[in-house]
Amino acid sequence: MNMKPTLIGGVALSALVSISMAGGAQARARHHRKVAGPSAAERALRAEVDGLKQEVNSLESRLDAQTAVQQQTQAQVQAVQTQAQAAQTTAQAAQTQVATQQTRIETIPGEIETATAKAAPKPGWWNNTTVGATIFADLSYIRNQNDGVSNKQTGTDYDIKRAYIIVDHRFNDVWSANFTSDFIYDSTSGATQLFVKKAYLQAHLNDAFTVRAGASDLPWVPFVESLYGYRYVEKTFIDDYGYGMSTDWGVHVFGSLLDHHVGYALSVIDGSGFKVPATGVANRTDTMDVEGRVNATFSHFTVAVGGYDGKLGKSMTTVPTFHTAERFDAIAAYTDSRVRAGVEYTWARYFGGDILQPDPAKTNKAEGVGAFASWNFLPRFSIFGRYDYLKPKEDTQPNFHSNYYNVGVSYKPIGPLDFALVYKHDSVVDGLLSTANGSIGTLNANNIGKGDYDEVGIFTQVKF
Repeated sequence: MNMKPTLIGGVALSALVSISMAGGAQARARHHRKVAGPSAAERALRAEVDGLKQEVNSLESRLDAQTAVQQQTQAQVQAVQTQAQAAQTTAQAAQTQVATQQTRIETIPGEIETATAKAAPKPGWWNNTTVGATIFADLSYIRNQNDGVSNKQTGTDYDIKRAYIIVDHRFNDVWSANFTSDFIYDSTSGATQLFVKKAYLQAHLNDAFTVRAGASDLPWVPFVESLYGYRYVEKTFIDDYGYGMSTDWGVHVFGSLLDHHVGYALSVIDGSGFKVPATGVANRTDTMDVEGRVNATFSHFTVAVGGYDGKLGKSMTTVPTFHTAERFDAIAAYTDSRVRAGVEYTWARYFGGDILQPDPAKTNKAEGVGAFASWNFLPRFSIFGRYDYLKPKEDTQPNFHSNYYNVGVSYKPIGPLDFALVYKHDSVVDGLLSTANGSIGTLNANNIGKGDYDEVGIFTQVKF
């Protein structure tokens, strides 16, 4: 509301009324006397009028200032409203742009997938093929003494114990194939040799029944290796002393039952080992050997029994055999993410040359026990140890025996790599024993004496 005209009008009216009243009084007074000048009342009235004028002027100034403030406030409000409307317009435009970009982003994966599919080469056998490798190596010092005298094996060197190239191919969910080569140094020929470790065709019908034809894992040695965990340091018990092998040529059946708590494996093989290829001419045998295993695992505890029966590849048409090699195996172990521990027992007879020995008095049975343990005391560090005791010729050389042990600390920086600082010792009394570490024992003809084997070094495993 504009109060300025009303206020001024009121003040002016009041002044006119006052002046009129004063004028009437003065007219009445002129009838009685002559006045020389303004009276005191007139001067007071004029002063009052002047004061009212000043007050009116002050009110006008205040009203002008208030009007200016109101006009400025209205201008600011109008500016804010204009800015708000502009911000709202900008926000709506940004929201529209984001929605457009989101729609574009959602379509990009499909476009990439379509473009990738167009650019990808046509599927071939390589799409379901994997290639890997496993290498066992060590840098160590060895002292091998026969009757206190060091033999030529004594010294320091870097050794490649095993080098496997592994090729796996999967045709579909049932059919697959594997080829694994094995490089090894042959001290007899003085050259590196290449063997076929595995070469098989597999049909996986279900978890309870898988069959392989060709050279493949045998039931016992690979199974114990999985419990032991330190194959790159040393072979398992029967593999170390020659009473068993890791693979052989034949037909292999295996599976697991009861939610993988119970397992079995059975191999029908030629018995010659993987180093002798199944050519079908030079090594065709009259009979096939059999090796089997049954095992059970509950709450990290595993027990298993197994055995072997056969001619070890020596039953050819022109070669007479007088005995059949037999072996009984048993193991009990505990394994979890930090601890491994187990005890293995082996009984065997007619191994080695005993199959061709016509005199039963010169044949032998062997018996031994092995124990292993390891503890993962830090996420990447473990301590481990193993002990083996073997009597290889209980019948003809009852005092002939071997005491073997190793101790070490292992370090696993990443999954594919293992390093271990290891000390090994083997003491063979009253005989000469062929092991994975060489021939250890006495060289005396009467088999009375002792041999000692010591080795210390860094052992490694590389898998990829």
